[in-house]
Formats: sequence, structure tokens, C-alpha cells
Amino acid sequence: MESYCGSKLINCYTIVNTDRLLQEALDFKFLSAEDGKYLFENASTPELTFVANELRKIQKPNGKVTWIIDRNANTTNVCIANCKFCNFFVPPKKVHDAKANGTPNYVNGYITTIDQYKEKIEEMFRYGGDQLLLQGGHHPDLGLSFYKKLFSELKSLYPNLKLHALGPPEIAHISKLEGMSHTAVLSELLEAGLDSLPGAGAEILNDRVRRMISKGKCTGTEWLDVMRAAHQLDITTSATMMFGHIETLEERFEHLVLLRQVQSEKPEGANGFLAFIPWPFQDEDTILKNVKGIMNEVTGDEYIRMIAVSRIMLPNIINIQASWLTVGPNVAQLCLHAGANDFGSIMIEENVVSVAGAPHRFTSDGIQESIREAGFEPQLRTQKYEFRELPDNIEQQVINY
Repeated sequence: MESYCGSKLINCYTIVNTDRLLQEALDFKFLSAEDGKYLFENASTPELTFVANELRKIQKPNGKVTWIIDRNANTTNVCIANCKFCNFFVPPKKVHDAKANGTPNYVNGYITTIDQYKEKIEEMFRYGGDQLLLQGGHHPDLGLSFYKKLFSELKSLYPNLKLHALGPPEIAHISKLEGMSHTAVLSELLEAGLDSLPGAGAEILNDRVRRMISKGKCTGTEWLDVMRAAHQLDITTSATMMFGHIETLEERFEHLVLLRQVQSEKPEGANGFLAFIPWPFQDEDTILKNVKGIMNEVTGDEYIRMIAVSRIMLPNIINIQASWLTVGPNVAQLCLHAGANDFGSIMIEENVVSVAGAPHRFTSDGIQESIREAGFEPQLRTQKYEFRELPDNIEQQVINY
């Protein structure tokens, strides 16, 4: 039915239904994927950001925006997953063939050495960081014993180092190599020094999408099951979403509902997913763009709306992070008024998203100034969102563009 509302012809059903769903969101009700999609298509950006900001103020009322100093180091770039959005990996066959032919550097396939880790970690400590975000490719020859030895050696060298390491696809990969359950692999890694598990490799959890963009990576169900196992072991995790490529809007909201469901299953007292981080696909020189013609067309407004609906759809995940690395500081600042309460890391080192076109960089001073400019108080944190004091006399990283 249509009638006049003020001076404009408006579908009154849309107005009423949108208002009802926004009120349900303010009441912390779980909206369905269909409800979320309806809001995304029919609610205005001011409506979505207002509701998301109100929810953020209830869940995070202190006016602080958190951030972290850590380093994203990579165990290896040799990988069998063949993700079509990744410019970082080197297929094992190329490394093998290059080695057999005597090609210098074996087409740059590598496994990071302990001496290289020591250099990276000690530099991170000088910058005030205490956590290594440790990830890498699905190397066909690196199983559980490799990672246990690596974690143990790093913790022996640096007892105060936090290891935010691997991710569900890597855990699933190790489990397949070893013929072990996710729980068994995680238990042994936990004993070796794992502190928390990143939410990497989620992309979009629908398997139609995954088969097209990352056929060699774990299924959406496997990703979720690894996180279920981690939560049962009281391992703190995060969750992510890479959007703006081949997924449908329905599949974005299905992704959010699946994460919310797993979070609702966590044991009482466990953190489960302590944060959610969505970011737009970075397309520079990727197979998706160069071969398939799929480009990142996510606007700043669309990203802000996705942050807002993330807060609305995920009332049981308390921290929502704005990805300044992929959208830039200005859009990320606006996200702090649209439901986000976290600015993530200064990214001392980042080798995966950056090589697909994410150009932005922050120092410790720069990220704090950006948060203040947005009207919030910057607060340094740990991966478990415990507040830290900024160490005295830290070095500022030098940014090379």
C-alpha cells in the first residue's frame, strides 16, 4: 500500500517494517539474515549508523577506541590453497620446479627462520608491541611438529611474547596432514605456546563462494567447526569477513548469522569471538580482477553501512573493528560513529592484503591522533582486549611508501 507521508509518496509498509526491525536491534534481538538484508536495502545510512552507535554506547560506554601494537609475520609463503584474491602465495610446484632447474631463490618461496623471527620480534618490542600475529601459507610439508617446535622455541626465547597464530584454514590443513581432530591439534598447539586464534580465512562462509575464490581452502563448515573446537578449549578467537567480490548480499548476511550462532554456543565464561573485522576485497593484480574481471567496488558509504549492520547483527560479539588498512583513516574514523569501537593494529608488517593494493599505514602516534580526531580516547590493548599502558621511550616505526 502507498500513501503520502509529508510531501513525498512513500511505501508506508517499508517505513513501518524498517522501524520495527531497528527497534528489535536496539532491544538486542537476533535478526534473521533476511531481516538484515531488508534493513541494508531499505534503511538509510543515518538510520543504520544511529542504531549501531547506540548499541556501541551500551556495550562499550567508556568513550574509548582500542588499538594494538603487533606484527604480522608469515611462517611461509608456499601454499596449496590457490586463493584467487591472494598475490602473496607461491605454489609448491613452482618452488619445486625452480629448485630443480637451479633458479635463484627458488621463485622466492621461503620458510621464515628463527634468526629472522628474532629480528622481527626484537624490532616489534622496540616499537612497544608484545604480540606476533603469525600466519602463512598451507605448506604441504609443514605439519604439527613444525608448528609445535616453532611455538615452543619462540616462547623459550621470549616468555612474554603473545602468539596470535595460524587460523581455521591452517588448523584444518594441519589436521588433514596429521589425520587428527581439530581439538587434538589445537590442544597440542595450546600446550606449545598458542595464546589466541585469528579469524583469518573466513572470506565468505558460503561454499558456493569458497569453491570459486579459494577452492583449496577449508569449507565454511570446517572453518566454523575449528572455531567451535577453539572455544571449547577456551581459546580466544576473532572473526572476519572479506566482502565485495562475487558474494551476494544474502551470503553476506548468512555469514553474519553463522558467526553469531557459533558465538552463542561457546561455553559460559569463554570469550569466543572477541572481535569481528570486516574488510573489502583488495583487487590489485589478483586473479579475480585480471582473469575474472571482478573489482572492488565497495564505496566508503557501503563500508560504513556494513560496519553498522555488523554491530546490529552481532549483538553477542562485543568488539567491532574498522579496517583502516583497507578503507583508509577517514572512512575508518566515520565507522567509529557507526558501531565500531576498535582500530586494530598499527601493522608493523603486513604482507598479504598490502600486496593486493591496501596502501594505508599508521604509526603509534598517528593511530592515536586519528582516534582523537574522531572524538574518542585512544586506548592501547592486548589481543584479549585488556588495557595496556603505552611503554615509555618506544621507537616510532618508519613508514616507507
